[in-house]
Amino acid sequence: MIRTTCPRCDETDYKKNGKTHQGKQNYRCRRCGREFIQELKREPIAPEQQALVKKLLLERISLRGICRVVGVSLDWLLTVLVSLYGELPDPLNVSLEHTNNPIIIQRLEVETDELLSVVGNKKNIHWLGLAMDIKTQQVIAFYRGDRSKRSARKLWKARPAAYQQNAVFYPDQYEAYRGIIPAIQHRSVSNLFRRTNHIERLNCTLRQRISRLVRATLSFSKKLANHIGAIHYFSCHYNLTLAAKFAGQNAGN
Repeated sequence: MIRTTCPRCDETDYKKNGKTHQGKQNYRCRRCGREFIQELKREPIAPEQQALVKKLLLERISLRGICRVVGVSLDWLLTVLVSLYGELPDPLNVSLEHTNNPIIIQRLEVETDELLSVVGNKKNIHWLGLAMDIKTQQVIAFYRGDRSKRSARKLWKARPAAYQQNAVFYPDQYEAYRGIIPAIQHRSVSNLFRRTNHIERLNCTLRQRISRLVRATLSFSKKLANHIGAIHYFSCHYNLTLAAKFAGQNAGN
């Protein structure tokens, strides 16, 4: 297949722009700046295949497994993955019930926990701090770091303002949260009271749905940005699914 227009904007005005690492002539669109080559060994990926790839990225399957299932190259998949992760919203698609009643706002409750993961190799451990709304079960924030006060502070700042100001937080007896979460909002609990069972169940869901988080996995991320992006992507989709579920329940009532 020979391209005669820019694959992004269909512009016919483009210029030569050096060679690729494979020695092929590279071109650059004068309108949008997209770089491309004219000669393609295979047909462009169909929209149906692209939609399938986005769904498979939400399941516990390796990147090479997605390539085998859909019939795409790993280079193409990595390019799509980086672009997809770069377009994700920062608030994780968190939806808060809109109400003018301050009493209801004060009833916001959040569970907090940490999840172990690795990046690059099995010795490079990264802790994933998670915060979850008990009522809506949405992931309101996450932060990748160690188990220090600095990471606890980063997780606290990543939470939406409504939760920082009005919610009660239920972490385990992890000392790093003391002094970070205001005492009036901090309710440290032990496993005996099962007050963190919701977020512990979320940890299981994350390990079941994201192959990078499976214990002793061979699908761990090679790059930290992809590791964070995969968690971010799943959290946004997870929250949207829950929001749609609760909207349907409220409409039925």
